[in-house]
Amino acid sequence: MSETNQIYFAETKSKAVFAADGPKPQFLIDTPKFKSLVVGLEAGGQIPVHPGEAAMYHFLEGEGLMTVDDEAFAIKPGVTVVVPSGAKRGMNAKTRVIFLGAKGEQ
Repeated sequence: MSETNQIYFAETKSKAVFAADGPKPQFLIDTPKFKSLVVGLEAGGQIPVHPGEAAMYHFLEGEGLMTVDDEAFAIKPGVTVVVPSGAKRGMNAKTRVIFLGAKGEQ
């Protein structure tokens, strides 16, 4: 099965890319109606607070803090955060973090 049509990911964490200059999302699927990705964030790295469409974040590795509007949530393996459309979200990594993200149409 070609990489663009892959539907099964046995080693999802291995797809994460880490870079000193910020996150480099790796898409598992990227269509106009649905996107799913894996992201690696270095310790001390951040994703600035920004608004966006509804999205889901599921953490596979690491610790840090995720902000949704005015609330802060501890992130660690197994935690899932679902953010409603229009809400501001951002992230700060205490350790190296790997997470899955998904979002659909606005």
